[in-house]
Amino acid sequence: MRAEQTTARRRRAVPWVFLGLWIAVMALAGPFASKLADAQQDQVVDYLPASADSTEVAKIQAQLPGGEATELVLVYHRDGGLTAADREAAAAQVAEIGQAHELTAAPHAVPSKDGTTLMYPVASTEPGQDEKLRDALVDDVREVAHSEGGLNVDVGGSGALDTDAGKVYDSLGGPLLYTTAGVVALLLILIYRSPFLWLVPLAVAGIADYLAMGVAYGLHEGFGTSVTGQSSGVMTILVFGAGTDYALLIVSRYREELRRIERPYDAMVAALKGCGPAVLASSGTVAAGLFCLLAADLNSSRGMGPLGAVGVLCALLAMLTLLPALLVLLGRRVFWPLVPAFGSEPKQRRSLFSMMGSSAGRRPLTVLAGGAVLLGALALGALNLPGALKQEDSFTKTPDSVTAMETLAKAYPERGTQPITVMTPEDRATAALADIKGTKGVDSAEKGRTAKGWTEISVIATAAPESAGETETIKALRADLDGSYVGGSSAQQLDLKDTNDRDRLIIVPLVLAAVLLILVALLRSLVAPLLLLVAVVAVWGASLGIAGLVFEPLFGFEGTDPGLGLLSFVFLVALGVDYGIFLMHRMREESLAGAEPGAAALTALRTTGGVIASAGLVLAATFAVLTNMPLVQLVELGFVIAVGVLLDTFLVRTYLVTSASVALGRKVWWPGSLSRPVQSAGPALDPEPQRVPAP
Repeated sequence: MRAEQTTARRRRAVPWVFLGLWIAVMALAGPFASKLADAQQDQVVDYLPASADSTEVAKIQAQLPGGEATELVLVYHRDGGLTAADREAAAAQVAEIGQAHELTAAPHAVPSKDGTTLMYPVASTEPGQDEKLRDALVDDVREVAHSEGGLNVDVGGSGALDTDAGKVYDSLGGPLLYTTAGVVALLLILIYRSPFLWLVPLAVAGIADYLAMGVAYGLHEGFGTSVTGQSSGVMTILVFGAGTDYALLIVSRYREELRRIERPYDAMVAALKGCGPAVLASSGTVAAGLFCLLAADLNSSRGMGPLGAVGVLCALLAMLTLLPALLVLLGRRVFWPLVPAFGSEPKQRRSLFSMMGSSAGRRPLTVLAGGAVLLGALALGALNLPGALKQEDSFTKTPDSVTAMETLAKAYPERGTQPITVMTPEDRATAALADIKGTKGVDSAEKGRTAKGWTEISVIATAAPESAGETETIKALRADLDGSYVGGSSAQQLDLKDTNDRDRLIIVPLVLAAVLLILVALLRSLVAPLLLLVAVVAVWGASLGIAGLVFEPLFGFEGTDPGLGLLSFVFLVALGVDYGIFLMHRMREESLAGAEPGAAALTALRTTGGVIASAGLVLAATFAVLTNMPLVQLVELGFVIAVGVLLDTFLVRTYLVTSASVALGRKVWWPGSLSRPVQSAGPALDPEPQRVPAP
């Protein structure tokens, strides 16, 4: 009797202990979480390769008198041609700007040959590295340089582009969080069909996101981890997307156990024992894949790795501790009106996944071959992806800075309109200037600031910005100028492309190796993990192929973000393997219970198909939120991952992995003990659809 009383007290105390611990954790994390927004940096250097020439230029510029220069271009344009009054108004506005701000040099007008446009390059070291001062400078210049009387005035240049991009990133936090939470809430209501149950996982995900913000700030302060608008936004997406996936699996298994176990505490313990290893392995693959981004040379990718991993691990911790505690404390009534009564049987209905599994079981090789051909055909669409995304094409809504760059490109086709910056040792500045002027593709060059052993040289190319001709000029300057660094906006875009190509060659094998090791440890097999990896790689290729078919023709995107291939690979492989883990782990459970491989595969699909479908819809929807953001690179990333998750959920896991498992039989568990035949046969494979519990 005393032992039973002790056990009962433990059942009552454990959930309250976990709840108290979480209250204490949130109290400690709160002050740090609120500071994450202040730690966010969206300067050019934060998105550049660590070892690139253009990054060194930006760093050296920051050390020069006044710090890094904010470069602007004032563009005055009238379609019918500028009048004398237009030129006087332009000169007066530029003079007013020069009086109000400290400029590096007196601005000089550069008229276009057709007489429709006048540009004034303007640079100031007044803001230095301070983003707020830079934004204030740009806003003030725009206020002075305003359109009037049919004269169109736009402010462009790298400084204006950075300001417009920074404002976009600053605006992401609130809308991204609210939209993500709203989408997840709607889907949970539809999935659970309960007015109360959906609130529990959503609230836990919100708490996990708050904890992740505190931990991310701690990483920034303790280890200098970069925090950008992009990485913090992706962290939020992962917390809600991955966290809700884990909640769906746990709640589904808990509901199942409540029907056969009377006490909620005991039912939850059984549920965690059953699905806990799959949830742990699932989060482990995602975290391991993201940590592989630490090997990236690109600063933004390297910073995204630990922040994304922190988001996933915080979601895991919350879903394995806080979610079970709340569900146990709330009891069965949280499932109202579909309360799983003890000893009851779930409502029987014909399952979609039962029918799909039966068709895969009857003709596994045919289904497998057809799916492989389909994925391969879709992957060919990747050949149609547009070229590298230009800086001015990175906004979904055209800001003032992009309008200025478009006007310049039309009015000055014969020359560059934004400078290439060369940082050369001070003692070789004169010789370097002569070499630069003699380089093919250079229109003009002049010295700028000199300090701390370096001299700044501003170069104007004859070719348009980010064109093939300007790229050749940048490469020629880098080849000819020993000991100098060549940077500027166009050089940065070139370095981004080259570095992403390099990072992809290093990180892709690392991600595959890390995920493979975790799968081998979980499934005690080599064939099954390889099957899952081949499947997710095929999904990645097909997703990029679909993107190639719609990005330019349908969405009108002029380019593809250079980092899309690498980031989409990391996310789709790490997240896509999750559903394979859910399916294969249940298949292994059935095999250990004595079922034959074919029957185990179909039973696993019937019992987990609904959960996988729900989880896939939630994860795809959370990443689809990015498609509503005002930056093309975020739209592209969200689209590819959302499409990939849906392909993985409704084609690869349900049909292809199941078909391959049926076709391979016991070989799918090679070389583990399950690959060896047993004396007593398990249940026979029933190819006909069965009446099964609703998932």
